[in-house]
Amino acid sequence: MQTIGERLEEARKRKGISIREAAEATKIRSDYLHKLESNSFDLNLPEIYIRGFLQNYANYLKLNAEKILADYKTLAPNEGRASRRDNREIYGRMDLVKTGHPAPEAAAPAVPPEAPVAAPAPARPAFPASAGTGGPAIDPALLFKGGVAVVALLLILAIVFGIRAISGGSARPSGEIRAAAQQTITLTARDTVRVKLVQELDGAELFQGTMIKGESHSFPKRGSLLLTATALENVEIDVSGKRQANPYTGYNRVQIP
Repeated sequence: MQTIGERLEEARKRKGISIREAAEATKIRSDYLHKLESNSFDLNLPEIYIRGFLQNYANYLKLNAEKILADYKTLAPNEGRASRRDNREIYGRMDLVKTGHPAPEAAAPAVPPEAPVAAPAPARPAFPASAGTGGPAIDPALLFKGGVAVVALLLILAIVFGIRAISGGSARPSGEIRAAAQQTITLTARDTVRVKLVQELDGAELFQGTMIKGESHSFPKRGSLLLTATALENVEIDVSGKRQANPYTGYNRVQIP
């Protein structure tokens, strides 16, 4: 009985297709295709990616993808074997920006008011060693200037604290905060596709599974997301009700800011 790699290699050669041509058509790196045809499935990638590569390559060569995946499952029963290496070089990047309602800018950190600067101590007049009575101990001009400086600083502090009290101590409008908290992302399948959605900030997995045609899921969107799909052209992406452009095809991963 032929191995998975032998079937893939024989089908490719029968069609007269080179490894380079197959890599360009499937968007799978040529060294990965060499390993698949050599039955070397240790690609140092998450299991879902290896299965996706096998399915895409089998479909491209007009082989029975379900049979290929079933045979592979008997070789690699421990699904979920993953590498933490961030292999971004094989993925596309798609900057999806919500149209019409730009994301709220981060609030500028409140700057604490400067502490009052004490007026410089007046210089003590130098007395001769043999002097009895000298001049005045404090220069009146210096005392006046120090008092003016202190009053000015107190006035500035009063203005700053008054403005902060009126604005509620936050430069960010509450409407913007509510808008950021209410952002959602909705994924809809145009055809059967396996999808994985991860929150980039903390790596939390929002969804992983197979979606059939017409199936739709919505999730709260807090910051940038990473979307991986076995056939990205089969996924429609909506951010807070706004449809995003999706020019990517095949097995791919994109970033949704």
